[in-house]
Amino acid sequence: MAGYKVEICGVNTSKLPILSKEEKEILMKQIKAGDSEAREKFIKGNLRLVLSVISRFSGSSENVDDLFQVGCIGLIKAIDNFDMSQQVMFSTYACPMIIGEIRRYLRDFNSIRVSRSLRDTAYKAIYAKEAYLRKNNREPSISELAEEIGISKEDIVFAMDAIQSPVSLYEPVYTEGGDTLCIMDQVSDKKNGEEQWVEQIALSDAIKKLPERESKIIKMRFYEGKTQMEAAKELSISQAQISRIEKSALKTMRNYLSK
Repeated sequence: MAGYKVEICGVNTSKLPILSKEEKEILMKQIKAGDSEAREKFIKGNLRLVLSVISRFSGSSENVDDLFQVGCIGLIKAIDNFDMSQQVMFSTYACPMIIGEIRRYLRDFNSIRVSRSLRDTAYKAIYAKEAYLRKNNREPSISELAEEIGISKEDIVFAMDAIQSPVSLYEPVYTEGGDTLCIMDQVSDKKNGEEQWVEQIALSDAIKKLPERESKIIKMRFYEGKTQMEAAKELSISQAQISRIEKSALKTMRNYLSK
């Protein structure tokens, strides 16, 4: 992607609008209410985010117009799936989706085709590696990874070599309001975040305020990394009950932490 174009896909990137935080919140509420004009304005107001993301693919031989179009698809998917109740910045949610859309495009249209089975093996290894890292605070060896997913070491190495390298969680992808946004900002488990010990103390106090069952579910979901279905099975209750209890517990914790 040689050079950087001012005009991409007929869009003059030097004149793209910038939305304030308040404008984004208002427009998103209107979008959720079905306002198509607000949706169009929100898309245009976030095209700079797409530009910021595709700039990190400057080493790609792909045409910048194609990457921009694919990035816009990711942006639209992020808008359609964004949940305002999660209290997270839109850019934090959207960046990984835009990156994922571009990486899928580069993977699927790469001149060197990778078989489906190889991709599946590689992705199993990536997910298992991330889960192992969260649980043990260290990366697994190839042998440990092979044992974890039941695939030979040779097949794992071959599959990982066949696909593009995963994006680093610490790689900066966007800057908003002077703060740099990294891939890891979408991950809820931030063991290596700054001032983590202060947050842990506050969270620990908030959890202690919960009834025993709510406390247990929060620990299972956010400390042990279990899904709602896994927690439901272990506690012999329905997934819907887990969901209701979890939402109630999180609300109680938020109220406590906001005091």
